[in-house]
Amino acid sequence: MAKDHYSVLGVPRTAKPDEIQRAYRKLARKYHPDVNREPDAADKFKEIGEAYDTLSDPETRTRYDRFGADYRQYAGSGAGQGGSGGQWGSGGPRPGP
Repeated sequence: MAKDHYSVLGVPRTAKPDEIQRAYRKLARKYHPDVNREPDAADKFKEIGEAYDTLSDPETRTRYDRFGADYRQYAGSGAGQGGSGGQWGSGGPRPGP
């Protein structure tokens, strides 16, 4: 089972963005593979990075808080779906006046 991102960073669920960033930076320096030669340092560093990526983005954090470890399944209805081109249209020639 995946560890809770908040516990990975050692912050409470109520942590503000600056607290999350501070905790991430502290742990990233401690477990960076170039600094820490422990066998599990690289895995810990990746885990810290994943937790930070999730919790530092407000939208992703909201999904994580709501759905827990399954948050990736709820990326939004339009994620990766392409679309009709939005404001830019199809990119083809436009009819004249």
